[in-house]
Amino acid sequence: MKFQGKKFSFAVVKKKLPNGRYADVDVIEHPGAVVIVPFLSRDTVILLHQYRPVLGRYLLELPAGTLERDEQPLACARRELIEETDHKGSVFTRLGKIYPVPGYSTEVIHIFKAEKLTPQTGTKDMDEIIRTKPLRKSAVRKLFRCGGITDAKTIAALSLCGWLS
Repeated sequence: MKFQGKKFSFAVVKKKLPNGRYADVDVIEHPGAVVIVPFLSRDTVILLHQYRPVLGRYLLELPAGTLERDEQPLACARRELIEETDHKGSVFTRLGKIYPVPGYSTEVIHIFKAEKLTPQTGTKDMDEIIRTKPLRKSAVRKLFRCGGITDAKTIAALSLCGWLS
């Protein structure tokens, strides 16, 4: 059985395991995504205060987005940065990738750092409720330690930048 949503599909598939047994596995097929750490300066990044309807609450997180059909991760990162922060990045550095929920999803999130930002007006998606929040490194660390940053992709990306250690 397979169900198709707006961006993802869900299926129950039979998989052969390394031990030779078979198992029915729930799989969310995901096109992939990006997360961007946008540096306004060496000591300041832009985070987003974003409403997440599935949770029914706001989260503090980095800009991110789902890859469009045949879109390369860097192109997606450039697009999402403008859409969500109203800033264009001149220098992008790939930091790595993560599998956020490998127990049931094919999603891979590509992590980028964006520097040399300049203002550029973007257009938010209709379902996005976002406020930008520039924060200094000390404020980010304090928020993380007190549980103010709980989004996994944001924690992973900030960790790769050395901001949470």
